[in-house]
Amino acid sequence: MKSLKSSWWPTLTALSLAVCATTAHADERASLEALRQTTLSLINALVDKGVLTRDAVDIMLKQAEAAPVVANTEAKPVQRIPYVSEATKAQIRNEVKEEVLTLARAERWGVPNATPAWVDRIKLDGDFRFRFQGDHQDSRNTPPINYLASEDLNDGTIRAPDFGSYLSGNSSQATASTVDSRNRERIRLRLSLTAKVTDEVGVGIRLATGSTNDRVSTNQSLGQSFNKYPLLVDRAFARVTPVEGVDVLLGRFPNPWFGTDMVWSENLNFEGMATTARWDVPEATFVPFATVGAFPLREDGPPLRGGRWLYGAQAGASWLPAARTRLKFGMAYYQYKNLEGQQDTDYTTQSGTLAPGKTYGQYEYPVGMRQKGNTLFETNPSSPTNLAPIWGLAYKFKPLVLTASAELTHFSPYSLLLTGEFVKNTAFDAADFQRRSGLNLNPGGKDKGYQLKAALGALEVRDQGDWQGVVSYRYLGSDAVLDAFNDSDLGLGGTNVQGYTLGMTYGVYRNTALGVRYLSSRTIDSPINDAFEPNAKYRVNSLQVDFNVRF
Repeated sequence: MKSLKSSWWPTLTALSLAVCATTAHADERASLEALRQTTLSLINALVDKGVLTRDAVDIMLKQAEAAPVVANTEAKPVQRIPYVSEATKAQIRNEVKEEVLTLARAERWGVPNATPAWVDRIKLDGDFRFRFQGDHQDSRNTPPINYLASEDLNDGTIRAPDFGSYLSGNSSQATASTVDSRNRERIRLRLSLTAKVTDEVGVGIRLATGSTNDRVSTNQSLGQSFNKYPLLVDRAFARVTPVEGVDVLLGRFPNPWFGTDMVWSENLNFEGMATTARWDVPEATFVPFATVGAFPLREDGPPLRGGRWLYGAQAGASWLPAARTRLKFGMAYYQYKNLEGQQDTDYTTQSGTLAPGKTYGQYEYPVGMRQKGNTLFETNPSSPTNLAPIWGLAYKFKPLVLTASAELTHFSPYSLLLTGEFVKNTAFDAADFQRRSGLNLNPGGKDKGYQLKAALGALEVRDQGDWQGVVSYRYLGSDAVLDAFNDSDLGLGGTNVQGYTLGMTYGVYRNTALGVRYLSSRTIDSPINDAFEPNAKYRVNSLQVDFNVRF
């Protein structure tokens, strides 16, 4: 702006002299009035826009008025008209126009549908899904009464205790069915907001349907007599980028790990802190990454001592070995702290009545957390009869996970996506279980699992006419991973499951898709107890039809 003022000063002074000169010749006013008014308007406009100050203009006009006016001694008067070339006029107009437009763009003058600048830093999106789900349990499945019998006999271990319950009164009862089919309609609504506070800091929030007792699903079943549904805080986090390539997540945030739903459900969000670093340079074909995280599962306080935590670390890389081939692989190690069960003796009995201590129940694997499949044992086997058993995890969990994926676009416009994952629980140890439980038995179970998946079609079904077909197979041993946080669809959730999934998704409109999935599964080991009833089984087939809309 300073250079603009200095370049216009001689020109404006000349124009000011012209204004004053018009007052020296009364007979010239009529012909020069237009020029005078134009010049004064231009000067006032420049003052209003801050190009010139009012004091500077007043001084300039006074100097022009003090300039001598030469009288005409000729018989015929001579008209003196200040001359401004067309090129100079055009230059002045263009410079003023550019300055005004620059300011207008910055301040959004007269822009149709203009919004405040802060709106550009906010992003709002979400999705809605309507689902029909039919779950068909095999009529030859082991009935719930057998699960109750195992609990009544205090045999020591079980893998699906929630098919029945042992009450504190004089009777037991089944709390779930293993043979009946179930059909239901369900909805899912998710609404997310992200805000860019600065280039280094962002905030994310997401609300979703679901239940506070279900960590791995945001479905809401219909048929509640038209009652309203809760909308829960699904995410609330801050993202900090202290240096380029490093992201720090704080709060409740999306899954930071590269993996599949065999280990972590696609609906699961993590709480705590995670940091991811990527070494990404322009035109790089090999980009390594690393992620570390710490997540509290339960705070330190009665009856739990020391709190419960999940720690994790993962290293991997994405690689482009060829123009139409993208590979990605990672190796992760997770460790759960204070989650394994142990014999609980913090209680006393008086006349057959239980008197629990302050820490009684601290080794429980809670019913609201577990799905099914992990090997459990009674942490209070010597407690008074007819009291509900408290189930704890038989094994510690320190899973090592290897994941790889390939994205092949040689078949344009179609793509082929291949994914494989293998997991082994490195803390699987029967001797350690016996030391903690005080039981002289082998709990059995398996510590490994794997999943293979292939998808053909569009990388993502977004537009009308896009389609994608998917087939996958999973074999997941009972104690390979914690059953609380993995997929809740195949086998109706949990571990100790093997089976396949077939699916097809088709884009009927923009951001609107229709999908169908068929899931077939059965248990690997006895869901009751390998010693008490080794031939027990549970098999279920599910059909899911989804209508999904993104916005």
